[in-house]
Amino acid sequence: MIKMDKEQLRSNLDDVIANIEQARLKVSHHHIVKLVVAGKYTSVENITTLYSLGQRAFGENQVQQLESRNKELEELPLEWHMIGTLQKNKINKLLALEPFLLQSLDSLELAEALEARLATKGQKLDCLLQINSSNEETKSGTSPEIAIDLYQQIATRCQHINLKGVMSIGANTSDNKIVQKSFEETFKIFEKLQKEGATICSMGMSGDYELAIKCGSNLVRIGSALFRN
Repeated sequence: MIKMDKEQLRSNLDDVIANIEQARLKVSHHHIVKLVVAGKYTSVENITTLYSLGQRAFGENQVQQLESRNKELEELPLEWHMIGTLQKNKINKLLALEPFLLQSLDSLELAEALEARLATKGQKLDCLLQINSSNEETKSGTSPEIAIDLYQQIATRCQHINLKGVMSIGANTSDNKIVQKSFEETFKIFEKLQKEGATICSMGMSGDYELAIKCGSNLVRIGSALFRN
């Protein structure tokens, strides 16, 4: 995890923001897209630099990493997102950190385990339902076929979970048509869930965020595109 030159980080951040801007304007002047920086492959120093450049929302894939960075950077008013798979034995640790958003709620079983701990603590948690829209065995997430029913079930049964929308990871292929199809599948579900109060459609990472925005994403999770020399 190398500390990067501030000007290089500034240049990378400017490039990413310009690309987001260009992509969102193709959708609509009213389409707003939020950037969450995925910190998995970078150092605490680089996060501090990005903060000094105006970035506020950061995501981590592992609870331990989120915990250590939260502690090291507690002086900064950062907005922390949990974007990786959450194991049930890490729930208490995550809840102690009070993240802004858990983006990877991927099953009723996890929702019920979260609900039980949240109820005990008298806490609430904003979450996104993770959808495996490319139906890949290596990915977490619920299948698109049951996503709407599951969303409604969680909303009804888990009073301490505030569902805010959906998240998915694009298909793992260099074929853009297949990636686009996976994003469109998630967005169709998101559109139907808007009547249930869904406002966030989190799709797109460093390799495909412009395509994700074109397909309706309003939150992108970007790491390697920012941390390249």
